[in-house]
Amino acid sequence: MSALARLPLVLLPVALFLALFHPATLEVGNVGWLLRGSDNGENALGTHAWLHDRDAGWSARTTLLNAPEGVPVLFTDSNPLVTLAAKPLARLLPADAQLVGPWVLLCLFLQTWFAWLLLRRYAPDPLSLWCGVALLAAPPTLMNRYIHTNLFAHWLILWALWLFTDPRRSRAPLHWAALLVVTALVHSYLLVMVAAIWASAVMMTFWQGGGGERLRIAVAAIATIGAVVLVERWLGAGGRFAVTGTYGYFAMPLDALWNPANPGYGTLLPAIPQREGRGLEGFQYLGLGILLLAPAALYAAARGVGGDGATLRRLAWLAPAFIVLTLVAISNFPDFAGMKVARFALPKAFAPLLDMVRASGRLFWPVAYTLIFALLVLVFRLRGHAQLLLVGALAIQIADTAGIAAAVRSTSAEAGRHVAYVRTRDPRWDAAIAAARDVTFVPAKAEADLALFQEVAWRAVDRGRPVRLVYAARKSPVTEARLAKEAADFNAGRLDPDRLYVLTGAAKAPSGARTLVLDGVTLVVPRRMATNPIA
Repeated sequence: MSALARLPLVLLPVALFLALFHPATLEVGNVGWLLRGSDNGENALGTHAWLHDRDAGWSARTTLLNAPEGVPVLFTDSNPLVTLAAKPLARLLPADAQLVGPWVLLCLFLQTWFAWLLLRRYAPDPLSLWCGVALLAAPPTLMNRYIHTNLFAHWLILWALWLFTDPRRSRAPLHWAALLVVTALVHSYLLVMVAAIWASAVMMTFWQGGGGERLRIAVAAIATIGAVVLVERWLGAGGRFAVTGTYGYFAMPLDALWNPANPGYGTLLPAIPQREGRGLEGFQYLGLGILLLAPAALYAAARGVGGDGATLRRLAWLAPAFIVLTLVAISNFPDFAGMKVARFALPKAFAPLLDMVRASGRLFWPVAYTLIFALLVLVFRLRGHAQLLLVGALAIQIADTAGIAAAVRSTSAEAGRHVAYVRTRDPRWDAAIAAARDVTFVPAKAEADLALFQEVAWRAVDRGRPVRLVYAARKSPVTEARLAKEAADFNAGRLDPDRLYVLTGAAKAPSGARTLVLDGVTLVVPRRMATNPIA
């Protein structure tokens, strides 16, 4: 294949990135667009803290956030893979570096690459191939993950499908082990999805293999599980965490495949709003272009047009795992068109296990990608008609998702301003933080004013001052007990004289406390600042 023929491997991800994100998000020293109260801001903050924590070493956790217990980078919504890769380059990076924008671009390149690897042996001609790659690489569900860019790594799902559909690679344990370890370093939800495909491959090859081969497969599977468990334990998973009881709140609605859910996305199909929590995590809209391929694919399947069906029969081995993922994604609280359908009680013993996948609506992603892949393989069989069908489907898909792309891009327009702080503009913030031994918020809920928390915490990390709370994916009982005690002490007027207290909401300073108001925010300042006032 000539270099010119591979040019779309570069052009497609670049075009998709520019359609979804402001180009200034690629500037490593441009962090302000992230510190606006988003999950991506937490992503950048966790990495920032770990890279500036002199005591972190290679422990995969930092004590500059949620001090003194600290917090695993994994639970700050940061990307452990990117964070660890940045460690050797930390001295070359700007002091206020962000890697979220570059990570998104890398994801789009890898997404395109694996979509191409998956489809190239099935496509009848180059035009059909690249239309298929564009449809597979850029579904609306990927665009919708702008809010949490760790989960932009859908290429891990495509990588797993590429291994699974290849008879030789699907039997290569080192390939699978590498994929699973990399996935564990990106995000736990993606690990569940990729592990489901890997487990299906193990089941398939075990069933098809002989006695000696089955033993090798079993040993390799146990070794792979052991490696992934070690990585997860090192990252901080597996401890005792408080149960949120929110499983089912972020579930996938029954009409998610054809309901865009968000009227603001301006899709060609009408968007029926879902109940709160389900329009984002439960978003599984395929796009009108892909949906319109279904009749042609069904025709090709029914008529047995072209091909021997070996790949599609191979995909049938995914059915058991995909049924489980789909049921968990829908949860015991199914909805349709924003309305409750039914409610099923589950045994209380399931609560801790299901709480780990409380944003369960995401778990349908591998099923959706496999469905799109199967549709494309079937349409490719139509040969002479495939070009026309795929060009038309891609044109409709682009028109259908243009509103989504515009909405997503608007969220990163802030990057063009190149302004780091908008909530903490007063220069005295740095002096107040520098005068303290550590920093906390009252009440101890970072999410109560996440944009303010991110700016203050970012400044604190810059000065090596620990922050005593964090907006984490999981909280330990030890942390919850400490924060409750600190809240009681504050309310009783028992203040730590070396601590900076940032008051939010309706919080009031105790009588006699030394306060300072900066940018409309009340601070209880440490004694060092009280004895050395700063104008």
